[in-house]
Amino acid sequence: MKTGFAGIRRRPGSKGFRILAVITGALLAAVGLELFLMPHGLVVGGITGLSALFAHTTEMRLGLFLFLFNLPFIFMSRKQLNLRFALYTVLGLACLTIGSLALHQFPAIIGDPLPAAIAGGICLGLGVGISVRFGGMNQEASASDQGYSLLSGGPPRSYEIVIMLLNCAILFAAGALFGWDQAMYSIIAYLLAFEGVRLTLRGLSPSRSAWITSSRCDDIQRVLKEQLDREAALIGEGGHNGQPGTLFCLTDRSEEKVLTEWIRKADPDSRIVFKSSESARRRRLFLNDKKE
Repeated sequence: MKTGFAGIRRRPGSKGFRILAVITGALLAAVGLELFLMPHGLVVGGITGLSALFAHTTEMRLGLFLFLFNLPFIFMSRKQLNLRFALYTVLGLACLTIGSLALHQFPAIIGDPLPAAIAGGICLGLGVGISVRFGGMNQEASASDQGYSLLSGGPPRSYEIVIMLLNCAILFAAGALFGWDQAMYSIIAYLLAFEGVRLTLRGLSPSRSAWITSSRCDDIQRVLKEQLDREAALIGEGGHNGQPGTLFCLTDRSEEKVLTEWIRKADPDSRIVFKSSESARRRRLFLNDKKE
């Protein structure tokens, strides 16, 4: 019998539980940052690590940079996020920011950097993972979540390679600023945060595969490309001149509703099936190879 986060299933009446999970995850991440990592000059990757570097060098509050650096990602993904997911994302970001600002005045719980790195990495990873699982934080906010998506199948995409290089640069900068001992502790915190995210997102695929059956495949492909910047691959024959065909499109779980709306506008009679697919990226690469 499976237990843990993988066994969680959302029910229509679980909105209150979902909001509570988003708030809890964001506050737990703030505890890991402000009460364990930041007092010892420990930095993890991603937007969180970049915010910590700026906070250390400018002596400004971490919460301010967390808000400023994460806000552009919400605007950039506004087409893909429906209103419900956007509100959960804003809620998670707001709780992370407010929690970080409120905890900044408190001293570190642990004086030794090694156990602080362990405890901070675990708190940050679990907090970010819980918040991401329930839609309360952008995936771009955590390098650990990007690492999880890399393990979901297939080689890394170009933007993921850029994020990996950015993480290395952040850790290198932390070593140059705070000493290489602190950099090693930061790597420990990063790896534990990664495992925390991986644990909380277990059983939850970061990608969805959409299978679309329609006699207007050309119109659907054009609409998805223009409105959502999504490619849809035509499977087999058909789909042209009124003949029914099947399209395959890789999307995120937060995009299902808005994707469906645009498909229905292009073809009200289309049939759409979403599947949780950890191998969706591998399948897309296979389809692209066949097209070539």
